[in-house]
Amino acid sequence: MTTVLTWQQLRDLKLSELQDAADGWGEVSNRADAGRDRVSNEMTNKLAETQKGEAAKAALGRLTRLDRNFEYVYTECGLVRTALNSLAHELSGPQRKVKGALEDAAGLGFTVQGDGSVGYPPGGESLIDSKPLPAGSAAGASYGTPFGPPLHVNAPQPGLAPPNPNHAKAQDIADRIHQAVGEAREIDGRFSRTLAGLKAAPGLTVDTKTWTDAAADAAAVRGVAGDYLKNDIPLDRTPAERRLWWAHLTREQREEYMAVYPDVIGNLDGVPAEVRDTANRDNLQLLIGKLEGQDGERAQARLAGLREIDRQLRAAPIDGAPPMYLLGVGDQGMGRAIVSFGNPDTSRNVSAYVPGLGTALDADFARNDVKRARDTAIGAQMHDPSTASIVWLGYDPPQLPADRVADNLAVTKDTHARIGAVAYDDFMAGISATNEHADPHITAIGHSYGSLTVGLAAQREGGIPGADDIILLGSPGTEARTADDLGVGSDHVFVGAAENDSVTQLPDRASVFGLGQGFEAGYRSQTNPVTGVLAGGAGAAAGFLLGDEAASESGIYYGTDPAHEDFGARRFRVADGPSAELPDVPAHSNYFDPEKDEQSAGNIALIVAGRSDGISTQEYR
Repeated sequence: MTTVLTWQQLRDLKLSELQDAADGWGEVSNRADAGRDRVSNEMTNKLAETQKGEAAKAALGRLTRLDRNFEYVYTECGLVRTALNSLAHELSGPQRKVKGALEDAAGLGFTVQGDGSVGYPPGGESLIDSKPLPAGSAAGASYGTPFGPPLHVNAPQPGLAPPNPNHAKAQDIADRIHQAVGEAREIDGRFSRTLAGLKAAPGLTVDTKTWTDAAADAAAVRGVAGDYLKNDIPLDRTPAERRLWWAHLTREQREEYMAVYPDVIGNLDGVPAEVRDTANRDNLQLLIGKLEGQDGERAQARLAGLREIDRQLRAAPIDGAPPMYLLGVGDQGMGRAIVSFGNPDTSRNVSAYVPGLGTALDADFARNDVKRARDTAIGAQMHDPSTASIVWLGYDPPQLPADRVADNLAVTKDTHARIGAVAYDDFMAGISATNEHADPHITAIGHSYGSLTVGLAAQREGGIPGADDIILLGSPGTEARTADDLGVGSDHVFVGAAENDSVTQLPDRASVFGLGQGFEAGYRSQTNPVTGVLAGGAGAAAGFLLGDEAASESGIYYGTDPAHEDFGARRFRVADGPSAELPDVPAHSNYFDPEKDEQSAGNIALIVAGRSDGISTQEYR
């Protein structure tokens, strides 16, 4: 197609040839995907398991490069296929219009000229001599200005004689032809520019710069293929409905969605775990390429986290750990990452852990929070091999220190937790929808501020979808009065609270509110800044005491202390942990670690594996 597209070319265009070309690119993409799979699963992993030394290390390096090359070919060829299919889809509309106009012209006995003007025969009757009004022609516009206003030719002068009734009909046909050709030219130009950009730099090196270019290519194809694909993604449906939507797509449709929208499909609750993992591994490379070109501390922190996750995905599994699945990844907010050890669709036992204050997509998350999910999976599989353990960073926990002074107070509010609770419930509904067992055992785990998120998710209407057990670790409270408020029954709510974990002993909000009010009142009562601070401190102490008197004995910052008898949960035994004070509280971070707190990690593993009758308990506070 060219910039001088004519109506004849549009009429005769064989859209099936574009679709055949798309199929060819799709075949190349599929072969690259198969090659990547063989390199990763049949070569790299086995070589890493069986061979050691410098030669093996060098071979692994070459295989890794080959794996990345296959991945890039898979992505780019998939984009070309979708662009061609989308081009055929969009051109079908103008082609139908021009064919319909030509059929109408033929039915009326009109003649369509090469320039798109429409000739019509004599018709009607002259008021003067009663003879038929003369023949004429009408044109929508000249082809040199396809987007200009309609250019009407040989139109009768108003008031001199009644117009030939054929003229209006011819004019309508000419305008429709003009409009169809104009639309087709715009589509052709838009896709030509996009397709011209889908090319690789010379050579076989696929580096970060290559993926930066691939990210731009994906964005360009999304821009032109939106109507073809994205509008049909059921973003506003339930996870169960999305599962059915995906199940009824053809193989080709699935492949196109995976190529163009790996970010959407990879994070769509209700899509099978293996599909999400494949889409997110591709999107991971695009995100790395995108962030590589960005400056700023936050972008570089996310980039470090993504690279560490990528390293772990490509590395040989740690002894005893089940396979790693990437169920979600994104760069919005403080970053998104959902990592599972074990397939949550095929496992009978599934747990999903929500991290808390200060968690963001960075290298620390990729090393430490991901390790917590791995440790839980390893421990639980000792009791039941059919177990998957997930770390869910699907929300923005409060950060300290925050970028803005006002945001440093976010941890004192439940705003982030309430937003996260909605997203967590959606994710858990997806886990329930795709799990292949008739009655899976699902455990929701919240640590620190994440326990507030889990607690609020449990108190929403219907509770946490599919959840059988809830574990609260290092919790500052859930805003629930008792464990029964969490929807799974008090016998299925478990609490781990180290004696030296100060976060689990924060004063309730009545006390903190009294402290804040007292400080402000004392400070404002003074005119000198120094004496104002001193008076503020005295007022704070008084306010704290007044607030503490009003507080419940079992109260903690966010409601009833989960480790207190009044809450009514099952408190399991954990180590006391090192003695320390805020903000340095090492005991707050040891619950999942089998080396630092064997009792806690062991109890968590038993609960996740559905063996909670075997946990060791601890007295209430």
